[in-house]
Amino acid sequence: MSTTWLKTLGAGLALSVAATSVSAETLRVVTDPSFVPFEMMDQETGEMIGFDMEIIAEVAERAGFDYDLNTMDFNGIIPALQTGNVDIAIAGITITDERKQIVDFSDPYYDSGLRILVREDDGTQEMSDLEGKKVGTKIGSTSYDFLTKNLDDNDGVTPYPGSSDMYMALMSGAVDAVFYDAPNVGYFASTRGKGKVKTVGPLYEGQQYGIALKNGSKWVGPVNEALAEIKEDGTYKTIYEKWFGPMPEDK
Repeated sequence: MSTTWLKTLGAGLALSVAATSVSAETLRVVTDPSFVPFEMMDQETGEMIGFDMEIIAEVAERAGFDYDLNTMDFNGIIPALQTGNVDIAIAGITITDERKQIVDFSDPYYDSGLRILVREDDGTQEMSDLEGKKVGTKIGSTSYDFLTKNLDDNDGVTPYPGSSDMYMALMSGAVDAVFYDAPNVGYFASTRGKGKVKTVGPLYEGQQYGIALKNGSKWVGPVNEALAEIKEDGTYKTIYEKWFGPMPEDK
């Protein structure tokens, strides 16, 4: 094989790689900065880190798109997708029939549910114990919808814009309990709230999180293929266990 041919081949490959890089579409991705440990701000670097952040990075690389990441309050995410102001959202977004009417979803990438969080000395055990009490939850979340539908006396349901706000309200006694996504309340109970708060009761309303895309997006297929790949080759398991510990066998 001649040196000239090798040089030509090398130049051709370089041009091919460059062309692929140039042609990669840059998508607008948004997340909610307060859903620990799925997405949170690293105070030292100023960058977003967490389970979802590693998942979207892997998905983007395998699906073949670049992305600009921005943050917003959770209750603004679906409307932003609906109006086309963003292309993709990943923020522990529960797949629901209502949301599927206005945005597209990837295949589920995380199984979750809702859980009660109370102060360490509280005797609450289940949903019925929350009747007539002040319960903090998050604006625009499925946990808020669940509370208002399942508590007869729901006047005390108090929505907060961020999860940290409702946790601080619980610690200070401003609310009697918090009801929210199980992995988030569990993470708080084992970190900042350790010894002060506890999770109680069963897992309510089994849920699945999906990556949300604007309606009609051409990226649904590539995103699903990328998710399938990272589950198949063990990448998903590695990321999962970094943030949540040992992965259940049925995941």
